[in-house]
Amino acid sequence: MAGSLYVAGVTEWGASHAVGPEKGETVVISGAAGGVGSRAVQLARHTGATVIGLASGHNHAWLRSHDVIPVSYGEGVADRISDAAPRGVDAFVDTFGAGYVELALALGVATERIDTIADFAAAEKHGVKTDGGAAAVPGAKVLAGLARLVADGHLELLIANVYPLTEVREVYAELERRHTHGKIVLMP
Repeated sequence: MAGSLYVAGVTEWGASHAVGPEKGETVVISGAAGGVGSRAVQLARHTGATVIGLASGHNHAWLRSHDVIPVSYGEGVADRISDAAPRGVDAFVDTFGAGYVELALALGVATERIDTIADFAAAEKHGVKTDGGAAAVPGAKVLAGLARLVADGHLELLIANVYPLTEVREVYAELERRHTHGKIVLMP
């Protein structure tokens, strides 16, 4: 489990901190039950922000159990987000790509409060952040802080599956479906 904290942990930390969620604000996170999104929603909730998590219906119970408002993605998602956030959306973290930067802009989120780890073309086009991606600098202080949150029960490390290294092709097949609930761990 600890091995899954490094890259994903730094990514989710960078994305969450890039948009600066605060108590009383509303943050939307796409891919909210995935490997990075599942932790990003927890980090945003830890700040006291209201979090709306975009995910498929079979992940809604898990999101609710973490005090996240679940919203199904797909056609009509902007209306569903607006219904869940009647005062508007303050920040948006995109962990999935596929038009979520444009959705955030359509919802009225300021460019400096949008971060994507998946849609770099949209980030360049619209001037939004990519701090959860390559700009996230892994450091001992960040990892220690994340480990402390795990130890204190404030951050769950959700592991979708564990595969032996010999089954790496199966891992890629699962990742391509883009419906993994948590991280996949490869064991040497």
